Amino acid sequence: MRITLAQASGQLGDVDANFEFAADIMAQGGRESSDLVVFPELFLTGYALGRVDHDVSLSADDPRLIALSSVAPETDALMGFYEDGLGVHNYNAAAYYDAGTRVHTHRKLYLPTYDIFEERKHFSPGQSMRAFDTRQGRVATLICNDAWQPHLVFLAVQDGARVLLVPTNSSQSRFPEQYDSRTYWRDITVFYARMYQCYVVFVNRVGDEGENLRFWGGSHIVDPWGKIVCQLPEDEQAIVTTEIDLATVRKRRREVPLVREARLGLLAREANRLAEEGGDA
Repeated sequence: MRITLAQASGQLGDVDANFEFAADIMAQGGRESSDLVVFPELFLTGYALGRVDHDVSLSADDPRLIALSSVAPETDALMGFYEDGLGVHNYNAAAYYDAGTRVHTHRKLYLPTYDIFEERKHFSPGQSMRAFDTRQGRVATLICNDAWQPHLVFLAVQDGARVLLVPTNSSQSRFPEQYDSRTYWRDITVFYARMYQCYVVFVNRVGDEGENLRFWGGSHIVDPWGKIVCQLPEDEQAIVTTEIDLATVRKRRREVPLVREARLGLLAREANRLAEEGGDA
């Protein structure tokens, strides 16, 4: 499987310009025989939506998204955008497209609203975590802060995912002082790849939005042994295509069957008990 990591920066609030840039990236992916281009979180709209005074939300079936995914018919796309959902709800979404067909939409489940992050002001939380089938194999999407919830990764892998796609807008926070987002992300992705024996594809954006948000890049892919097999530079745009071998996931899981015995019944019973005792249901 050939994957293109689109470590790039869109323009805040300029959806038309971002579509045009995304089409160029898709065309490049097609020329490089990429099976999939992974764009960062909220690529088509930008992140700091509180600074935008017009509506930039999109339907997941917007004709422009369908057309974008048809630029290179043999190249799928995972695209991040501000989704105009049902009723009064809007979502931080990443949808997977295959030659003009929307295969799956993941709506971010855990919305950080502290320090410089304001997501709960603009988005509703998603309500489901599902792996899904693609031409290349079964994958799952976790948007940025979702990947800081280990139980979501567990669910995705138990649902059959062999690749975790993690589109991100990671900016260095000011609090706490001991927090270094670069180190945290590398530790997280390596841990998941090694313990859940899957590929982890982390795609972060670059560039600034306002005075407080500086996105640092550092996109990378980790293999099922926990080895970083593709590393993009920090603080600069880079669009890189690399190849991974999904057969190694099955090989690794046969060698050391860490994910085989999940005991879902046990976990369901204990989770229900905790919820009944006052936990967050």
